[in-house]
Amino acid sequence: MSLRVTLLASLLLSAPVAFAQDTTDPAAMTSPWSGSGGELGFASARGNSNTESANGRLRLRYTDDDWVHSMDLFGLRSRSEYTETNDVDGTVTKRSNTTANRYTGSAGSALQLGEHRQITATVRYERDDFATYDRQSSFGLGYGTRLMDRDRFYMDAQIGPGVRRTHNTEDDETRTGLIGRGLFDVKYSLTPNTDLVNTLLVESGSYNTFGQNDLGVSVSMNEHLALKAAWQARYNSDVAEDKRKTDTLTTMNVVYKFK
Repeated sequence: MSLRVTLLASLLLSAPVAFAQDTTDPAAMTSPWSGSGGELGFASARGNSNTESANGRLRLRYTDDDWVHSMDLFGLRSRSEYTETNDVDGTVTKRSNTTANRYTGSAGSALQLGEHRQITATVRYERDDFATYDRQSSFGLGYGTRLMDRDRFYMDAQIGPGVRRTHNTEDDETRTGLIGRGLFDVKYSLTPNTDLVNTLLVESGSYNTFGQNDLGVSVSMNEHLALKAAWQARYNSDVAEDKRKTDTLTTMNVVYKFK
């Protein structure tokens, strides 16, 4: 066990050194680490009411021979402060409340069968304090392939079965069931430094169909930094009567890229 810990620590400590090397060095080009890196966005408003919203994302990808391991972490938190005046005595009270609090994480491994073909295994967990299903976790197996491949455009797909466990806040019920899972990735390079990307995730079972679509436009400022405008839509087919089936989120983030 101590040998594994030592090797893992050495790998993590050596990764930043590889990123910092001159990209003209052939050794730097063969780094097993890749991915969009980190995204961070923050908005603040002050006046009659005060609001703050922050979101962040971390994406990593590690390649080891025929295996590709990936991780995706996302967090969103919004908070608002407002003043309330008592109609009886005119006293003013400051109040605050959280309007969004969501965290998601996913990790996966893929065994490459050839160019753009793989067997995948993915686990995903989500916590959303303001959703009908405040906790969702799933595990899926699938087959992935590239459906379209052009000079500036590609479309990848993963399809397979899985199992999902959810907690419903309306009736405080935890359920487990089989699902069909599909993941579709599209990327189109508008210009040498501008990319249009779209990711669609669908998890459908007997009692709920969950879908999430992430559409974004990324403009590179240099080799590592980019600005990204994104629009996210999330759908649940089975929700409480007082909740909407579709939620949307619009963000403008600074992105750090590992390459």
